[in-house]
Amino acid sequence: MQVLCKSAESSVETRCSVCGQGFILFWERQTRMEKGEALRQVETTLRHHHHKGPGAQAHPVTGFLIPAWDGPIAFSGAALLGNAPAWAL
Repeated sequence: MQVLCKSAESSVETRCSVCGQGFILFWERQTRMEKGEALRQVETTLRHHHHKGPGAQAHPVTGFLIPAWDGPIAFSGAALLGNAPAWAL
């Protein structure tokens, strides 16, 4: 399952447990079990961003995929199936 994450100030679905930065999430699939597992992966990835430094600047400014993918974000399953708007890409 792929999740597209985009930092945001309002209407966030999760926050980084280290710095409190909020994120909007676009999901590839949405069963309860898959969503729970994907959310744990998102939270782990957000914590790992802080190996680069403290604060919200540790997170990518643009949208990013979990798990990471080498192709264009716009063609990811999370962007397509999650109906991600252009501002999230």
